[in-house]
Amino acid sequence: MKTFWYDNLRVIATIGVIGIHVSSDYQPESGTIPDYSFWIGNIFDSLSRFSVPVFVMLSGALLLPKADGIRTFWKKRVMRLLVPFLFWSSIYTLKSFWDGYQDGVRLSFGGYLQEMLVQWRDGSSLHFWYVYMIFGVYLFVPIIGRWVRNSTPKEQLYFLGIWVLTIIWGQPLLEALKPDIELSYFSGFLGYLVLGYFLNQRKFQSKRQQNSIALSLIGVGVVSTVLGTYLIHYYTGKYESTFYECLSPNILLYSSGMFLLLKDKDISFRPLVRIRDFISKYSYGVFLVHVLVFFQLQEFGINWNFVTPIVGIPLTVIICLLITLLIVYIVSKLPYGKYVSG
Repeated sequence: MKTFWYDNLRVIATIGVIGIHVSSDYQPESGTIPDYSFWIGNIFDSLSRFSVPVFVMLSGALLLPKADGIRTFWKKRVMRLLVPFLFWSSIYTLKSFWDGYQDGVRLSFGGYLQEMLVQWRDGSSLHFWYVYMIFGVYLFVPIIGRWVRNSTPKEQLYFLGIWVLTIIWGQPLLEALKPDIELSYFSGFLGYLVLGYFLNQRKFQSKRQQNSIALSLIGVGVVSTVLGTYLIHYYTGKYESTFYECLSPNILLYSSGMFLLLKDKDISFRPLVRIRDFISKYSYGVFLVHVLVFFQLQEFGINWNFVTPIVGIPLTVIICLLITLLIVYIVSKLPYGKYVSG
């Protein structure tokens, strides 16, 4: 039986990723824009920051319970991730070549080949860091999956507790207090993978208790993100991304709250279900393609501040989502398109 709440969370996280790229445009202008625009940009940006951790947590909830062998896992999961990524990476690379050509940049064949290899190594678009990261995390899935399926909740909490310590000690204000103990084995996004599995298995006394915990985590996480970013800007006069980082205590709280809030909850309104299912089906493609669409929208002056930020941000997100969905859908209907559309 299909678990629909996964799809709900996947769709919301997909929209959140677009929200990050739309609202974060306020950041370079944070020293020159009015306070109102800064606050709106900061609030929307903060509200979107749960999305990447939630994607990793969903991977943990969905993949770690499955006892797939390494070969099966690579065939079913990793190749499904890599093939669309390589296709759209090539599109982004060709777009960058075309933009350079329009600006008068001329390279030899060898120069273009070298630049293409550099872009594929480092990422041909700013958001592709996620694909490189999740690919590295996926390499652990067959190993860590066997462990979590045979471990107790206390053992999982032991791992997560040390992982949380690495996040706390990794913050700029506390890094100097970190003892000289090697904890890198517990650090990074692998913790979100285990956390997604742990929270998915966790049973609460009642839905009310689960919702109360979720809303508390969301409230603390969002407020600390918004205020922390503002206070850094207020006292230093410049923008810093410290409170926006995925591996920060406030985003950890926020992401956990969002996961719990939507866990085991479904929607029944059929038109909304159809929309949810459509976006969920093409969510990976939307993630890969949306930056290309967003950059083109910017060329037409459609961005976070094209009307006023409180209207411009959600409106740009919706326009970007709809155009991206249309592109991915059309590609999926072309011969062999389903293999590269995402």
